[in-house]
Amino acid sequence: MEQIHIAIDGPAGAGKSTIAKILADKIEVDYLDTGAMYRALTYHIIKCNLDIDKEEIIINEAEKIDINFVNNSIYLNNQNIDNEIRSSQVSKNVSTISKISRVREIMVDKQREIARHKSVIMDGRDIGTVVLPNANVKFYLDASIEIRAQRRYNELANKREVEFEDLKNDIIKRDDMDSKRDVSPLKKANDALIIDTTDKSIDQVVCEMINIISSVKGGDIL
Repeated sequence: MEQIHIAIDGPAGAGKSTIAKILADKIEVDYLDTGAMYRALTYHIIKCNLDIDKEEIIINEAEKIDINFVNNSIYLNNQNIDNEIRSSQVSKNVSTISKISRVREIMVDKQREIARHKSVIMDGRDIGTVVLPNANVKFYLDASIEIRAQRRYNELANKREVEFEDLKNDIIKRDDMDSKRDVSPLKKANDALIIDTTDKSIDQVVCEMINIISSVKGGDIL
């Protein structure tokens, strides 16, 4: 199969990361969770007790730390942090960090460099509009706020970190911040295909996406 770039955008809890990982496995291309990169930086700042309101500190750390992906897992300075980056504390602070212009430039450069040499599926909030504007296929996944909050709550339920209503309000606040930020806001690309995941299973969404990708690539995906 020739090189292919697939962009998946959408708000928190729409199922982007879960679906992107499965899709990447199905069509045998590498998956890059761009949102996890910002979460990794946020986790690093919190873990090191650095001032999250000091942009120069955030930028300096973004330039120094090593973020990599191995077998669909994210590593920060060679440490697997798949679980750590999904904490409620990281979720509450990641938008503050991801809206910093220079931080986004650093991350986007890393993402584009990876995509330059191989087929990739990337998910985030500005993939189809900023990171991979020439992607072969662009998706925008969405779901109702209740469903998105429930999904996040289920992820954190065993850790007892947050109440459902608090989590729901956090997601509403983050949606507002992400869509209104000056730098690379959450936005559907004009040529992106919208898939509402509210009443669909993961398998249904993946199947729908594979059919769309196959039609674009002439049926040679699977």
